[in-house]
Amino acid sequence: MDILNYKNHPQWISIITSAILAVITTLIIVVFLPKKTEVNYSYDLGRPWTHGKLIAEFNFEIFKSPRAIEKERDSLLKSYQPYYQMDTLVVKKALADFERDVSNDTTTVMAKYSSILERRLHFLYEKGIMEDADYDKLILDSISAIHIVKDKFESQEEMAGIIPVRVAYNRLFDDEELKDHIDQLNNSHLLFYVRANLKDDTERNSIAKDELLKSVGTSIGKITKDQLIIDQGQLVDEEKAAQIESLKEELNKKNEAKGGKTRGVGQTIFVGIFILLFTCYLHIYRRRFFVKPPNIIMLYVLIAIFPICMSEMVQHSTVSIYILPFAMVPVITQVFFDSRTAFITLATSVFISAIAANYQYDFIIIEMAGGMAAIYALSDMSKRSELMIATVVATLCSALVYYGITLFTSKSYIPQQWGMYVYILISGVLLFLAYPLMYIIEKMFNFTSNITLFELSDTNQKLLRMLSEKAPGTFVHSTTVGNLAAEVARRIKANALLVRTGALYHDIGKMDNAVFFTENQVGVNPHDKLSEKDREKESARIIVSHVTNGLKLAENENLPDVITDFIRTHHGTGMAKYFYIQYKNKHPEEEVDPKPFSYPGPNPETREQAILMMADTVEAATKSLDFYSDEIISKKVNELIDALVKSGRFEECPITFRDIAIAKQVLADKLKSIYHTRITYPKLNEEENAEKIEDR
Repeated sequence: MDILNYKNHPQWISIITSAILAVITTLIIVVFLPKKTEVNYSYDLGRPWTHGKLIAEFNFEIFKSPRAIEKERDSLLKSYQPYYQMDTLVVKKALADFERDVSNDTTTVMAKYSSILERRLHFLYEKGIMEDADYDKLILDSISAIHIVKDKFESQEEMAGIIPVRVAYNRLFDDEELKDHIDQLNNSHLLFYVRANLKDDTERNSIAKDELLKSVGTSIGKITKDQLIIDQGQLVDEEKAAQIESLKEELNKKNEAKGGKTRGVGQTIFVGIFILLFTCYLHIYRRRFFVKPPNIIMLYVLIAIFPICMSEMVQHSTVSIYILPFAMVPVITQVFFDSRTAFITLATSVFISAIAANYQYDFIIIEMAGGMAAIYALSDMSKRSELMIATVVATLCSALVYYGITLFTSKSYIPQQWGMYVYILISGVLLFLAYPLMYIIEKMFNFTSNITLFELSDTNQKLLRMLSEKAPGTFVHSTTVGNLAAEVARRIKANALLVRTGALYHDIGKMDNAVFFTENQVGVNPHDKLSEKDREKESARIIVSHVTNGLKLAENENLPDVITDFIRTHHGTGMAKYFYIQYKNKHPEEEVDPKPFSYPGPNPETREQAILMMADTVEAATKSLDFYSDEIISKKVNELIDALVKSGRFEECPITFRDIAIAKQVLADKLKSIYHTRITYPKLNEEENAEKIEDR
């Protein structure tokens, strides 16, 4: 946006600056790029293959899919019969406790039937007693039998023969002699002697399961070199999916074996070439950007940020790369620079990012289409609605391009892979972040967006409101100059909003001594009241100081540099000629120093600043004309602008003679419409008027 003078800027500085930035940007991007090339094929099971022919470049085995292997393993594990160790120590300890308690108290019912109870306990322990939780889990897992290991001997037992603790206790009373005494025996705490003697043999089970799972084969066939795996449009069934995944796995193994050194060198060359081409574009077509380092830094940052984000997503996230709003790159670039630079920046960022994409063709086409649509839709950024329109257009364009790509292989016009459209929609929503980001960029890189210019051009702004109150004539003059300059800017394709906003502020310094300027005087000229001695120098000092006063006000109110530049340059290095000539006439013998009568400058450095100087000069001068006619106005405009050109005021800005010729014509036409001669209305004859009154 803020195009500065670059003719006097040393080219060697631009070359060194761009070389350093290009090298740093290249190295940073390469550091973040994936060093392992993970081959990944995008497809949906049961949908047509959307890519080209896939042919085997070498022999490889077809591996079962992880899902198939897992399913087969689960099936084997369901038929697995676990091992349980019969713990004889538990049995000995339980029976010893029983005998001890019986011998200590021989009067109880338990002691009376001790022999029967001991026989029942022996029977139950021989069958095997299992913890209730273990038994329930085996039943839930549909285990039909288990292996029981006792004293290094192994036997198989059906689950029907296994007794959980809760059942074992009830079976203690199965003897006929005990049935009539169950209630009394329940109070004898017999459950204390019923303990689980079947323990999970963890070590043996682990070994057995490993051996069982090893029997599951991972290969289901072979593919030979040059064999067609799948063709474009062919349906991806489970068999084809297994072949595709097997090829992917083999390719990844081969890539990993090759190492990352050559890959890193290749990435450096690839990225370096694109960064070099972008830098050449700047040197050939946009060398003026190098005058302000923030201009260049921001462009290289925009190019680098998305390849870095994309590389991180590819390596550390499962989220689709298509949610990244690449259209943000051209949107931000166009707002602060121009559409051509926006396109080049977009192309550079997308092509570099494509290294990390699995399907570079699809990625490049979709992102370039969305970015270009955003460029076309976003003429400027003066309203929030324009970003919304650009976002909608970019999102629709990306979605339509993807839809077109899918139609290459689809047999239906109805979209099949809706997930991709969701990612594109999310990307469009994220594009709205460009709006708050612009404010951050303005502050970080000292830019000024159109939104800020619109806010500054509001006449309710503090400085403009003060100007209208303290110097109303200057305020009217500034408004008129702004309208004139904006029309010229539109005709020569300069920034009309910028020059109009700059015009509103260019004379704010006149507020300090408003009555000393003719547009604010009402009959009384305060210059006449100054002391006779060096009156002309004092008057010139007051007039010239409105530039420095304006710069102080602008600094206090934190006006952007792009606006303060208009205050600084609208008179350039010109002179307060009226007082200079007066002083020379009074001192014909003296060699007059022009410095006290001269403005500090500098001369205009941009086309917009040159336009303001021309509009300011002709608007102020034409007010003093004694008579207005088309010829006089045209002649005056041409004389004034020719004088500016002759004095070298435009030598430091990129305005052309064609631009100046158009400016002359526009300014003359506009001033003619302002100072046009009005029609004199005829007066009604007195006699006729009297007759009409009488008729009434």
